[in-house]
Amino acid sequence: MEEPQEISSTDDSCVDDIVIEKYLVESKEPASHVQLACGVQHCAFPLDGNQLCIWNTEDPSHQRLILRGHQQPITAVVFGNTANPLLICSASQDCVIMWKLDECREKVLEGLTPRGTVMRTLLGKVLCLRFCPDDRVVAACAGNKILVLDVESLSTSAELEGHRGPVTAAEFCAWRARVLVSVSEDRSFKVWDHRLGSLIYSSSVLTGSHAVSDSRSRLGECARLSAWAAMCEPWSSSQVMSDTSRGFSCASPLLSLFIDEDSRQLVTGSADGQLWIFSLGESHHYRCVTHVDLKKKTESFSTRRVESQLCSLPEESQLPSTDGLERGGEIEVELPVLSLAPCALSLVPSSERGFVSSENASCLWIGSSAGLFILNLANFELEAVLRYKDFRNLSIQVAGSCAVMGKTGNHMAFCLLTSLFGSQVAVLEIRLACLVRSLPRPNVGKDLSVLPRSGVLPTSPLYFALVEEKSTKPASQKQSAVRSVVKDQPLVFHSRVRSSGYTSAPHVTMFLPKTNIKNNGKRSSKCKNNYKCKEYPSESPLPTRLSKQLAVASDPTAVCCLQFSDDGRRLACGLANHLSLVFDADLSGKPAVFSGHDGAVSTVCWSHDGRWLLSTSQDGTLRVWSARRTELALCLGEGMFPRPVQSAQFYYIDAFILSSSGPEFQLLKYHVDTCKDDLRRYKQKSRCKAMFSLRMTDAVEMTSFSAVNDFYSYIVLTAGRNRTLEVFDLNVGRSAALIAGAHSRPVHQICQNKGSSFTSQQSQVYNLFATTAVGDGMRLWDLRTLRCERRFEGHPSRGYPCRIAFSPCGRYVACGAEDRHLATATLDGKLQLFLAE
Repeated sequence: MEEPQEISSTDDSCVDDIVIEKYLVESKEPASHVQLACGVQHCAFPLDGNQLCIWNTEDPSHQRLILRGHQQPITAVVFGNTANPLLICSASQDCVIMWKLDECREKVLEGLTPRGTVMRTLLGKVLCLRFCPDDRVVAACAGNKILVLDVESLSTSAELEGHRGPVTAAEFCAWRARVLVSVSEDRSFKVWDHRLGSLIYSSSVLTGSHAVSDSRSRLGECARLSAWAAMCEPWSSSQVMSDTSRGFSCASPLLSLFIDEDSRQLVTGSADGQLWIFSLGESHHYRCVTHVDLKKKTESFSTRRVESQLCSLPEESQLPSTDGLERGGEIEVELPVLSLAPCALSLVPSSERGFVSSENASCLWIGSSAGLFILNLANFELEAVLRYKDFRNLSIQVAGSCAVMGKTGNHMAFCLLTSLFGSQVAVLEIRLACLVRSLPRPNVGKDLSVLPRSGVLPTSPLYFALVEEKSTKPASQKQSAVRSVVKDQPLVFHSRVRSSGYTSAPHVTMFLPKTNIKNNGKRSSKCKNNYKCKEYPSESPLPTRLSKQLAVASDPTAVCCLQFSDDGRRLACGLANHLSLVFDADLSGKPAVFSGHDGAVSTVCWSHDGRWLLSTSQDGTLRVWSARRTELALCLGEGMFPRPVQSAQFYYIDAFILSSSGPEFQLLKYHVDTCKDDLRRYKQKSRCKAMFSLRMTDAVEMTSFSAVNDFYSYIVLTAGRNRTLEVFDLNVGRSAALIAGAHSRPVHQICQNKGSSFTSQQSQVYNLFATTAVGDGMRLWDLRTLRCERRFEGHPSRGYPCRIAFSPCGRYVACGAEDRHLATATLDGKLQLFLAE
């Protein structure tokens, strides 16, 4: 046999190289579609068809270990999970052999031929092998069946049948020893109890959520995918393409499977670059968490990379362009998910990691024919992309099989590749620290913070408004000041002339106004002292017990919005019947009614001191009410705004009102005067003045905005109809950052973690905010990095814009859903109050 040729790294001393080709071998027969094995210290792959080659990744100077025993080409290889003894299992059409690696190496050193243990013969084509966590059994996927082989007795403990296509991958559940999960070319996954040999759960057929609108493009995509599949046996073109009752559509087999123990999630990938993530929680019933299109995620990653103006890498490993996969080559039509493995990106020091991934986030290696990808399982975004063709020192540009060892020391990973069109096998060393340093590091967001880091600038619109308030006094205050200086005196012409009687009391009382209101609507100090702020327990359990349910109207009326007052004692809700109601927090007693709108109430907002209630309606008006007197104090209509008001809130600890209309939001300076004047009772004394306004980029319609009123903050968050998020800094009076494509649909609510007077939080937590869109779940963002840090999906919200809210402690986020599981206000007009157990 001709000895294989080894090719080492082109420049092993270059520490800045991201990918180094450590080992290259030319085999006599191709191994383009074989399950490869990449362990902690070794890599294993078929050589010349029926030989098993093992290479030591820690000490490349060790002689390659060649194991012979198969008569047919090897189709699957896997390492055991225990280090002593280290087992390796290989399969071909003639037999399944288990090897003890240490014994085999000792035999070679003694000059003897190592022999393995034959576990089963004549199984047919085995596509996947997998050891259980304790290496007591091994699962062999042969045809439509899964055979569970006992390592000690060399017997078959179970045969699992149920798939309608060849089983392509299987995984054991680490925290449930009896559970085995399998995927098949029938595009479904099944959960088994391998000890009893019974089926626990069977999924429906998984189909991609992406659709091609034009029939020609569908035919073209399927034709190219069929041509790719014809080259990629064993996935024949007949299995890749199907004719359904809905029309001509693409259907690709599931190829890979991974179970993440930290997040208790199952990830499976298909031949057309689609990934599905399912929850394996005890009460989650294997619900689908999300669906990921790898090609779209790659394009989004490349767009972010261009926008951040990434600096070039060293010349040898330069990444020259981002138009490789997006422009669509003849071969790279899809990105088949060949393998999945854990990625230890969190082990990279935070100083080098920058904004990439949080320390607690689980990441996943995705091996494909065109490159390697790192997917963050917290936000389902790509953290890094490595295309083989971007590195000139790599011998394999298109991979047929791939295996990645993710958890290694020294911030490194190893990737074992076989060529799709040739017979080459390569081992790549990936330096995660260098990879992270090469990722885009945008400058936007680094100086943004909800908590102000400096005082108000002299050029800020907030400064001008506050100065104007101090320098100018209302006319009523000026008149009262004059009257206090010039006192009423009797009009006399001589000391002996009788007074005209101006200072005497009238003889007849014509009108006596109410004079028993002494505090001008303010709460007395006695009232204030009756309520004491109690510290909110940070470890308080979730409110899950339904305490009370109340119908807000006699007829079914939708509850459009809710908000508790800052002291937690009152609850305001806006209804579709044009009314606003204020209840006690426990929903007891008769609610206060605020009437006057001519359309459904879309927003209710309490002032920080609890004296005023703000509401906006679909009639395009903004109204400020006296919460104590339940009467109108200020009304702003069409004459004040260029377009009808969509939403509004108090801002800067009640110093301003923020309102949105069309593509802009306005900073309003207001004055509320509730003094009674019977001679001018129909004239509104309260007034409002627009101080400043800002438009969204591209002048798109604003769908939502949010700002903090409980403390001084300069940040205003907005969302546009074009699915963008934009951050405005009112201290400088301009846009500070723009996030494109925040959701797949326009954001209908931005919810900030505004904290509470009942509990204290770390200052960094206030920079978190959540967004939600119809049909796209909820996403958690960090203002400092302008990145989505978490994605929450699973609750149905496909047709109605359900709302979200942070808990006072900042640990939980509640969301409404169309299944009414976590709803506090519903479209049928029911208010539900939940309490902790």
